[in-house]
Amino acid sequence: MAEPATQSALHADVETLSFESAIDELETIVKRLEEGKVPLEESVAIYERGEALKRRCEELLRQAEARVEKITLDASGKPKGTAPLDVK
Repeated sequence: MAEPATQSALHADVETLSFESAIDELETIVKRLEEGKVPLEESVAIYERGEALKRRCEELLRQAEARVEKITLDASGKPKGTAPLDVK
């Protein structure tokens, strides 16, 4: 059986994760919580990590949507480049 995640692993910086890595980890957390076999204290810790991962995924999706919205078209309707993206 796998060892419970350590506190340092639970608090690893999610800001550096790709969308795919974050969503994979989030799915794993959801499955573990749904099984109901995680001790209460660990459940709370991984739930908090899941919330951070969810926020990361939402942020990356917003950035991707903004980039798509900035694609510029030429007179014939074909993509010709991108406009500068104002990220705040």
